[in-house]
Amino acid sequence: MVKKFIGVLLFLSLGLGLTQALSAEEALVSDNIYTLGEVVITAPDERGVESIGTLRQITDKDIELRNVKTLDKALELLPGLDIRKGAQGIPRVNIRGLRSRHVVLLLNGIPFNSTYDGQFDPATIPVENIARIKVNYGNHSVLYGQGGLGGAINIITKKGTPGFKGNVSAGIDERGNPDAQTDISGGTEQVDFFVSASKEKSDGYLVSKDFTPTSGEDGGIRENSDYERENLFANMGFQANDALQFGVSIGASNGEYGKPPSSINDNTDKFSKKPKYERTEDYTGQFGQVSMGYDPGGVFAFRTWAFVNKMEEDKARYDGKYYNTITQKGGYITTDETVVKGATLQGSFDYNTYGKISLSASGEKDSFDSAGSSILAKNGPLVPYTISKEVDLYALALEYDLTLFKDLCLVAGYSHHWQKKDLGSDDDKGSYLLGASYDLTQTTILRASYARKIRFASIRNLYEKPSGNDELTTEQSDNYEAGITQQLPWDMTADLVFFLNDVDNYIAKNDATDKYENNDEYRFKGVEAMLSKAFLETGMIRLGYSYLDTKDKSAGSQVNELEYRPKHKISLAANYTFDFGLTAYASFMHVKDQYTYDNNYNQRKLDDFSIVDVKLEQNLLKEMWVVYAGVDNLLDENYEESYGFPQAGRTAYVGMKVKF
Repeated sequence: MVKKFIGVLLFLSLGLGLTQALSAEEALVSDNIYTLGEVVITAPDERGVESIGTLRQITDKDIELRNVKTLDKALELLPGLDIRKGAQGIPRVNIRGLRSRHVVLLLNGIPFNSTYDGQFDPATIPVENIARIKVNYGNHSVLYGQGGLGGAINIITKKGTPGFKGNVSAGIDERGNPDAQTDISGGTEQVDFFVSASKEKSDGYLVSKDFTPTSGEDGGIRENSDYERENLFANMGFQANDALQFGVSIGASNGEYGKPPSSINDNTDKFSKKPKYERTEDYTGQFGQVSMGYDPGGVFAFRTWAFVNKMEEDKARYDGKYYNTITQKGGYITTDETVVKGATLQGSFDYNTYGKISLSASGEKDSFDSAGSSILAKNGPLVPYTISKEVDLYALALEYDLTLFKDLCLVAGYSHHWQKKDLGSDDDKGSYLLGASYDLTQTTILRASYARKIRFASIRNLYEKPSGNDELTTEQSDNYEAGITQQLPWDMTADLVFFLNDVDNYIAKNDATDKYENNDEYRFKGVEAMLSKAFLETGMIRLGYSYLDTKDKSAGSQVNELEYRPKHKISLAANYTFDFGLTAYASFMHVKDQYTYDNNYNQRKLDDFSIVDVKLEQNLLKEMWVVYAGVDNLLDENYEESYGFPQAGRTAYVGMKVKF
């Protein structure tokens, strides 16, 4: 059903674009951001909680400029973020050394973290419906709830604006792999709508020509790296009167993908992992949200929304690279379903000079069901099994922000969280936030904050056989941060931040016992810097740098730097638009000093790597038609983000976009 609807929408959009692009006037410029499900809303002229910590944003214009198709690619240049693809074959978004399970991901207020392990797959989240991505680092609002030790990624989608308009684009890479995206939107003073769809298919990526063939990978197209993705999204808003508004968001996705095995099939290599031949043969997701906001313009206002997010996956582990038999120990075939559903109620009391109070109450049910068969013993049969587990989560939060003398913003917040388990003792824990920002001068802003963040153990941590441990203690992080934003001469802006995160009871699997256990303390500290400069009216250059120092401070630890946490990351992006409509874009990213360990804690350093992407885009016919071409990994760098898992080499592409 999703596939048919996407095909119809792409066809209609292309027809409308081709017939209207020649006569359309300049595109409407208006606020197209859907905010009804946004957890924290800060007006451009307000200070508030987002001013006391590190917040970095990516807009739809940034996404279009780079021609990225998925969330992970949109985020990869930000300082402090490490996008890593390893043995699971899924890009993981790590913030300041903390894993993706320590990052809260929301789309219009809908949680996208898996109810099973707390992680998320950013490659299944398309970008054509995104108006803005707000990345809140460790010291974010208590309204985001539990789980965000590293940060919170808040995706805000587009909405329709008065009139009718749309986009349709299609591209193809050098080997004929296609992609297509479209959106249609419109509205009146009372009603607005936005609909988008995308489709992408690939037979896999090419490894670098510098890759040396191994026993597990002969070069060329990376084994089992093919994928197919289809996405559909829609929202609609209704303004009942000046104070009352309603909204609905729905989405669906389906596809399949392979998980490339380790390229090293060598028992004598102590740092490599035994190849696993796994595929997600099919995944199907649906999500939805209904929301309401009431703001009569006085002291009090409130918003509420309810949501559901469901993902079903058919997965299998095969015997070998032909992916057609399951006869060996460890093999399985399974259908997994994760469901999160819940509701949030927020109220605010704005007393102007006396500050603003925000209150939130939320509850959600996380469930995981699995039915399949696995081989438990050598030469054994496929043994059927079923798993059905759930946890309930509740939270109450209060946040107060006050601006004094127009220069000083103070924020304090507290939230309490409860976890009700299927088995084991229920848990509850509090988190809090204290922070301030100060306009030292008209060009200098100082900020400092401290936050206590918590994360409950996931269903996998608690109940996975044989590794689960239903007596795990809640993870806890004390996050400290201080930063400065400085306006410099020649249209330059600099931002510098220092951070320290002390994490207690960090949950990780003990290789010796094959059980999830709490570790005493992990420490993450570092520096991030950003410098941006506008030039020649239509150009922009951005430079980012992050330094991360990690340490396992648990008693008896034999680890120096924690595994797969790059110490240095440098990013540079620049774009310029010429008078005749040509936009040139280029980016550079250098990742340095990351390590892995064998079972005896011997350390191995991965090779440093540098990635260069370029793109040219030409506007035609009053900017209604756009043609583009680009190259990812221009230098054909041979690199790994995890030992034994080579990444994509050079890839060229071309495409066209029609706006109407």
